[in-house]
Amino acid sequence: MSRKKNAQSEEKIKRRIPRAYILAIGIVLVICIAIIAGLVLTKQGPWGPEATVNTSANETSPFTSAGALYSKSVDLANAGNYQDALSDADAALAENVSSLTPLIQSNRAGILVELGRYNEAIDAADVAINAPGNLTTLRDIAYYNKANALNALGRSAEADAAYANASALDSTLKHP
Repeated sequence: MSRKKNAQSEEKIKRRIPRAYILAIGIVLVICIAIIAGLVLTKQGPWGPEATVNTSANETSPFTSAGALYSKSVDLANAGNYQDALSDADAALAENVSSLTPLIQSNRAGILVELGRYNEAIDAADVAINAPGNLTTLRDIAYYNKANALNALGRSAEADAAYANASALDSTLKHP
């Protein structure tokens, strides 16, 4: 009888899973759960598409928005849709990004000339012309738009001077 008991005990020992295997399986399960939880959290957490986190990317939003509106304004003006171009240029100005103001105003001056709003065009051109910094290309276009507005108002002597300034900055811009 004792032999029978010993045989049954040995058989139980042989069928039992070693502790090392159980521990390894447990660790693998914990790691899998952690990976799944991490994936779920990254889809719903601050890295997800709907998340609004105060980051430096959000701080540049007015600049990005103004730049996009300016670009759209240029495209609309090039297509001859001056009223919508002016609306987008005004919206870009409303973003109040001082580094883009001269560029936007130079573009606005040309749009305003096309709309027959010559005094506003002159004012917009003057903002671009008087902006600080090395803005040669921006200034030559602003001078040219200002000259077109002055010419339309019959102020030919001032228009000639503005055309001369535009040509001095960019020789391809000639008096019409």
